[in-house]
Amino acid sequence: MGRNKNKIVILLLLLLALIVNFDLHAAIINVGKTHGITSIQTALNNSKSYDTVIVHSGIYKEKISIEKPVFLSGEGRPVIDGLKKYELISVFSSNVTIQGFELHNGGISSMDDLAGIKIYRAKNVVIRNNFLYEMFFAIYFQECVSCYAINNSIHSTGTMEVQSGNGIHCWKSDSMRIFQNNISGQRDGIYFEFVTNSLIESNLSEKNIRYGLHFMFSHDNKYMNNIIQNNGAGVAVMYTHHVSMINNIFNDNWGASSYGLLMKEISDSEIRNNKFIGNTNAIYLDGSNRNKITDNIFSGNGCALKIQASCENNIIEKNNFRSNTFDVTTNGSLVMNTFRANYWDKYEGYDLNHDKTGDIPYHPISLYSMIIEQMPVATIFLRSFMVSMLDKTEKAIPSLTPDNFKDDEPKMSPYKL
Repeated sequence: MGRNKNKIVILLLLLLALIVNFDLHAAIINVGKTHGITSIQTALNNSKSYDTVIVHSGIYKEKISIEKPVFLSGEGRPVIDGLKKYELISVFSSNVTIQGFELHNGGISSMDDLAGIKIYRAKNVVIRNNFLYEMFFAIYFQECVSCYAINNSIHSTGTMEVQSGNGIHCWKSDSMRIFQNNISGQRDGIYFEFVTNSLIESNLSEKNIRYGLHFMFSHDNKYMNNIIQNNGAGVAVMYTHHVSMINNIFNDNWGASSYGLLMKEISDSEIRNNKFIGNTNAIYLDGSNRNKITDNIFSGNGCALKIQASCENNIIEKNNFRSNTFDVTTNGSLVMNTFRANYWDKYEGYDLNHDKTGDIPYHPISLYSMIIEQMPVATIFLRSFMVSMLDKTEKAIPSLTPDNFKDDEPKMSPYKL
């Protein structure tokens, strides 16, 4: 018993020593006109690992480099101005938090990806509650692991892709968390390339020049509860597998070649419980296989689903199709995808046994849509009496539309999604 008590006492003393040493080591350094230190970089240079640097309100025209674990916090929204010359904050250390700043006028370069805040090969970095205005790239993660961008506001007034970077840019990273950010006026709102096991959730990406969200070669990621609206195009997903896109809103992404969601070479993914409202093309699938598109709302789009002949074994099930100019279009006649138990507002069938499922199949592709696919100029006849008669004739005597492109279980009433 005596030996055990001695061991316990020694452990407690060691723990106390660690706590005392940590408390002595972790200091708070204040920056501001009334605090002796007026330079953020000077305070960082004087700090030790895991110190807190509090920057008080004011305008700081300096370039900042962080090379140790530190908590950098703004009080009263201090402004860091890059004078349109350079990268404002460069982070070269893990375990860094940056919060509460207003960043203006980042540098622009055709050679370097200059950013408002750029993180290089780091882990456990948190960027939160910041305001970034007129940036080339705003927040840039390069070869990072387990980093966060939370509740940042990013707004620029870019008009040309070549003179604008992305709002939140992640490259060759893993386990990233991008939450509750508001992004507009960038080239792409959020951009992922070679990023895995990450979550993009509850962001608003709107009025960006190219895409609201763009990711390539980025597997096993989840995109949930985001609003992607009024961008040059909505979301481009390319060369990726095992993606989950759930409870997102794709809204008002209009343009000659625009879409809510482009799926290029995507496989084994799920598109579920999303709303596609008022897009030129809600979903455009090209070379995409074994995906599940279920429980979504397609409303007021030019075309709800454009499925190229290169797509196979996709399941389109339990969706609502309402008020779309065209529900489905394709550029081929061989159909290798499954449509099942969707609601189509253009369905004119009947339900004699009252099981809420139509007794005859629904063919979602119209003859006119196939003509437009081959000759886009034929769009000028849209809404004409001639087109209406053409489609009705094709329904009565099918000849050109793919006979096996059909939903055998069309629902008589919409789902409550």
